[in-house]
Amino acid sequence: MNNIITRTITGVLFISILIGAILWNAFTFAFIFLIITILALWEFFTLLENEKVIIYKPFIVAIGAMLFVINALFAMNIAPIASLFLMLPLIILVFIIELYQKNEKPFTNIAYSIFGIVYLAVPFSILNYFPLISGNTKYNSNLLLGYFLIIWMYDTSAYIFGISFGKHRLFERISPKKSWEGFIGGTICSLGFAYLLSIFFMNISLVDWIAITLIIIVFGTFGDLVESLFKRSINCKDSGKILPGHGGILDRFDAVLISAPIVFTYFVIINYFK
Repeated sequence: MNNIITRTITGVLFISILIGAILWNAFTFAFIFLIITILALWEFFTLLENEKVIIYKPFIVAIGAMLFVINALFAMNIAPIASLFLMLPLIILVFIIELYQKNEKPFTNIAYSIFGIVYLAVPFSILNYFPLISGNTKYNSNLLLGYFLIIWMYDTSAYIFGISFGKHRLFERISPKKSWEGFIGGTICSLGFAYLLSIFFMNISLVDWIAITLIIIVFGTFGDLVESLFKRSINCKDSGKILPGHGGILDRFDAVLISAPIVFTYFVIINYFK
């Protein structure tokens, strides 16, 4: 019971902060998600220490944070498009940093460093473009807010259906608790919720909301499974303890890491053919 109360309080506070940041303006959103990006990177590289992967976290995390900031400033029309080319030297800097470290397997560390940046910093950076990719020239929180609401709706409804009716495992080898019943129940509830979003956020069509929802259901589930696979490979239950009752940052944003780039790609393609 105490764990449920702790989980509920943490969830309400965390979601309230995220919704507030999204609704306020582009700066508050970027600031909150810069912090989330930094925490996620630090958490990821801390977990790798259990596998004796030695990475100089302050520098690598700073590189990931700078990548996020560059994209945020460009999305807010503060930095010119040329600023995006600064991302290439940042990646090269990963190699240079390793030259000054005395590690037995330097390229293993380089590979994990670049993977961490691509796996975490890039998807979070892409979120900065969500207020713009639905045809807006100024910050519009509808797509961004709807995207996270669908994720939370799917997670919550899939959990409830899974607990209540779950008998057939979805992917037992990697995530034994996930069931087909939870997946189907979450899908039905999320698609119904997508219809409601199309009524309240009319600048995005019902077809687009359904497409976003299906992307989140499929690729968000893959994101969850990939993170579970990573944790299993290092014998870890939770990615961290920063969110009481919920685990770590990676545990809360695993669905974002793969679904966000796919949603972005969907709108780029759709807008190109309009």
